[in-house]
Amino acid sequence: MEKGRIVILGAGESGIGAAMLAQKQGFDVFVSDFGAIADRYKQALVDMDVAFEEKQHTQGSILNATEVIKSPGIPDTAPIVVALKKKNIPVISEIEFAKRYTSAKTICITGSNGKTTTTMLTYHILKKAGLNVGLAGNIGHSFAAQVATETFDWYVLEISSFMLDDMHEFKADIAVLLNITPDHLDRYEYKMANYAASKLRVAQNQQQADYFIYCADDEETLKVLKGVKIKATAYPFSIRKKVDQGAYLEGNNLHINLNQKDQLTMSISELALQGKHNIYNSMASGIIAKVLDIRNDTIRESMGDIKNIEHRLEHVAKISGVDYINDSKATNVNSTWYALESVNAGVILILGGVDKGNDYAMLKDLVKKKVKAIVCLGKDNKRIHEAFEDDVEIIVNTFSAHEAVQVSYHLAKKGDTVLLSPACASFDLFKNYEDRGNQFKMAVKEL
Repeated sequence: MEKGRIVILGAGESGIGAAMLAQKQGFDVFVSDFGAIADRYKQALVDMDVAFEEKQHTQGSILNATEVIKSPGIPDTAPIVVALKKKNIPVISEIEFAKRYTSAKTICITGSNGKTTTTMLTYHILKKAGLNVGLAGNIGHSFAAQVATETFDWYVLEISSFMLDDMHEFKADIAVLLNITPDHLDRYEYKMANYAASKLRVAQNQQQADYFIYCADDEETLKVLKGVKIKATAYPFSIRKKVDQGAYLEGNNLHINLNQKDQLTMSISELALQGKHNIYNSMASGIIAKVLDIRNDTIRESMGDIKNIEHRLEHVAKISGVDYINDSKATNVNSTWYALESVNAGVILILGGVDKGNDYAMLKDLVKKKVKAIVCLGKDNKRIHEAFEDDVEIIVNTFSAHEAVQVSYHLAKKGDTVLLSPACASFDLFKNYEDRGNQFKMAVKEL
């Protein structure tokens, strides 16, 4: 029996995964990408015998869909999406589609910053505890592809606000909202309230048997929570105040306490992931682990031996007493704020790239306190000069990772830190943030 026609917009990791699952479920599948499709994805479509087009969206082949699965990167304002909505053809995300075909439970982690780290740490703890668990979403292999080919009991999903916008019936068994800070506001009519509401969708459809974990120190989260009723069991985490049930910091000790009888306490010096932002990430992961009744020893061990993620506050080398840190994944101002917050004073800061309407004001205090010099790495650095000319004596322009590292090397003294934390997207000079981070690391190793 013909199930209907599924059209998939965007042929990246999530699009190809969606095509695999839709085909397996017996749908007539068509994939359309407005750009060029990468060779490996094209080959996968050919091997599956799925019809596709690239460098165009042919309306005739798309507007006859029963349902459309859209890549998170395509905005709702794209003409093809507008045309679909006009015809009332449902447009959903790959995550929404995949969840229909699995009975696995989901842990969904969102937030402006820290979601990759928290997702990786949670996955690491669950794997170590022997759970049959998959890792997907914004990270790793597509959720739909895994639903098509694997049988996991649990999934840890890193979820972006763009994905959440196209998730309607979807429900997370455990939802985590780490923080809400201005990012991608261009997709939300430049209204913080719209972006915050989008993030809170992670808790949509949750019932009493589900769990919602959130940061009690995050103003925007608290603001948006005032206007809604969370049905799930809610556990806050805080480094500023003691909480009855959840996680909190007392001196140098991290406490996780969901019921009085089995509290976990560990010193923050035992955490493999250091820095204030990582205390938050560890708290969120720790609460998830306790909800799942994972033993304290396993949680402690996992938090002590996880490896940091590449390009996120990654220590590259210490040369002549100077630390070199690759935080190329910091593509927004808030990520850079976290990075500066977690290092000591005496920073040579490498900033710049494609600016998504950044407001650098939130960095000013930390820059004044900690930064000796700013090395700009981008084609157009005018806004960085304007933002910081009164706060930093030295601001230099560079146009390659090699040049930025050379200049930083000459500016740094023993005890200083050279920090690549650009606060901007990378595609003016690099393929992506990974390419930027890798070129930075190569240049450091050549010193």
